Amino acid sequence: MFGFGNKNLLGVDIGSSTIKIAEIEGSRKGYELSSFGVVPLARGVINGGEIVDPSNVGQSIRSLVSSMRTKRTGVASGLFGTAVIVKKISMPKMDPKLVSEQIKWEAEQYIPFDINEVTIEYKILKSGASSETMDVLLIAAKQDIVFRYIESIETAQLKLESLDINGFGLANCFEYNYGVHPGVIGLLNFGAATTNFVAVDRGQVIYCRDIPIGGFNYTNDIMQTMNISFEESEALKISASMGQEVPAEVNNQILSTNEHYAEEVKSSLEFFNTASGNLNVSRFFVTGGGIFVPALVATISKLTNIPYEVMDPFLKISFNKRNLSAEYIDQIRPLSAIAVGLGFRKAGDID
Repeated sequence: MFGFGNKNLLGVDIGSSTIKIAEIEGSRKGYELSSFGVVPLARGVINGGEIVDPSNVGQSIRSLVSSMRTKRTGVASGLFGTAVIVKKISMPKMDPKLVSEQIKWEAEQYIPFDINEVTIEYKILKSGASSETMDVLLIAAKQDIVFRYIESIETAQLKLESLDINGFGLANCFEYNYGVHPGVIGLLNFGAATTNFVAVDRGQVIYCRDIPIGGFNYTNDIMQTMNISFEESEALKISASMGQEVPAEVNNQILSTNEHYAEEVKSSLEFFNTASGNLNVSRFFVTGGGIFVPALVATISKLTNIPYEVMDPFLKISFNKRNLSAEYIDQIRPLSAIAVGLGFRKAGDID
């Protein structure tokens, strides 16, 4: 998964509210973060993982790349949202060389889109499947969504060399920093509009789902409760997350939204348990801006009865002290896991 190729790529995480870009140098000694940048996106530019305005996104990427002063032009980015399907399926055992011919027909029964309008990839899993079957991780995305990512990157005058899945980027970052854990580990990345939930079993991604809930839910709930603007609500949410004094209605609404958030995670966890044959997640590793929401992670842990640990994307990754300060690394630590995981990619990688 972490091969050292000839061409380094920029890891570009296009989220619902911000774009994060990681520039990573790899060697036999390990990885070093040489540059990192964040830029906000206008509300509505990304909707449910779909790029609504490729020109706006492309210009934002271009501006950020220019500020980072990188010379790289190749990009690894990731998809997320409802238009992306990641599913573990079982199919008749066959020569791996023949899977690419058969996967389209197998995929039709699992994909809720016209099979002619999706791009399909797959990964054969190492598993305890029977001698007659094999486990395959099926990945499918609507082609028009893929084209908008390509358009956005080209607008930025860059080249999309690798289009991944955000959940896989999250898993890449976790594996490099924490190694292969015994048992099943759950990764949760709390984003602005989406929470990435990934289950990793001994180094393999066996489940990946984007839960349509995130930081915007708090903003919208506070806005409706207090009858204020989105901008005022967002400011109050941030203040509460920083431990500053806010009206009691804000704290009460945050606790209420926490319960809804936790129920959504629990529902996804139960779906995973059923789909995986009752595998149990032994621990959550959490990251993303949502870790600062008062009591959110604790509420999820209590409802699911699963302990958690805050994920550190820089546990084993050094940083260029000429370009980046320790204070800045602490600021981006909760926001950078996916961009870093995508930044591990090399042009031509197939895993």
